[in-house]
Amino acid sequence: MLLFFCKTVACLPLSWVHQLGAFFGWLSYLTDKKSNGIALANIQQSGLAADDAQARQLVKTSRIEAGKALMETFFIWGSPAAKLLPLIQQVHGWEHVTAAQAQKRGLIFLTPHLGCFEITSIYYGERAPITVLYRPPKLEWLSELVVKGREKGKVEMAPANASGVKKLLQSLKSGLAIGILPDQIPRQGEGEWADFFGKPAYTMGLASKLASKADAVVIMAFGERLPAGKGFNIHLTRVDDISTPTLLNQAIERQVAQCPAQYLWQYNRHKQRRYAMHKLEKAQPDLAERE
Repeated sequence: MLLFFCKTVACLPLSWVHQLGAFFGWLSYLTDKKSNGIALANIQQSGLAADDAQARQLVKTSRIEAGKALMETFFIWGSPAAKLLPLIQQVHGWEHVTAAQAQKRGLIFLTPHLGCFEITSIYYGERAPITVLYRPPKLEWLSELVVKGREKGKVEMAPANASGVKKLLQSLKSGLAIGILPDQIPRQGEGEWADFFGKPAYTMGLASKLASKADAVVIMAFGERLPAGKGFNIHLTRVDDISTPTLLNQAIERQVAQCPAQYLWQYNRHKQRRYAMHKLEKAQPDLAERE
């Protein structure tokens, strides 16, 4: 049924898809107070809103944009690349890609939960091979839908496990490109705590390790959603150093600041903090005994 839904949504004009998504986003804003609270706290923490009134308005706008993002995901999964590529109006920063390719260096595209992150890999995958890391859903049939929906052109998916990471590293060492969501919360033991907009967030270490091992060029990428369903602008920004989680988060912060209304502020990157602090508190007596 979900595949049928994707195919049905794909038959609609993008402007209709975004209108439908805006409605669901607005409805979610009215009913999901918990997510509103998370979004408001994150926005206030970021300092990107001048005052409380602006922060609350940004919550509403970002929730509506999140609804658009959800519906356009189904639209993209159900559409062929030939239908999607004409929706890309402008690409800024492509010179970073051509420079890396001329040097025969691997490329790491980091796409946070900002704007339309599905469209960037599709655009690149029409020009060159790219392997994108994803976390498989628990339901096998849903995992198959995600893979089929994203593998267009020369885009290939790699699961977030040991074999998938090996696949990413091999691609980089061959001078090819990979894609990673850098602000996705990693599993316990696979990340480090680092400030994100001034507050500790459990941050992945994978992107930094891959960049170091393969001497890869790192590029932040996001698809800016244009108003009235007019399509997308892709923004590519080279990042010189993500050797630590702090530097990685700073790069994400700069990207979010370009278009804060389209960031997924209700995504709670700090939600594991309580668990980590609990483990730390349990460890303190043992540390005291050793001293």
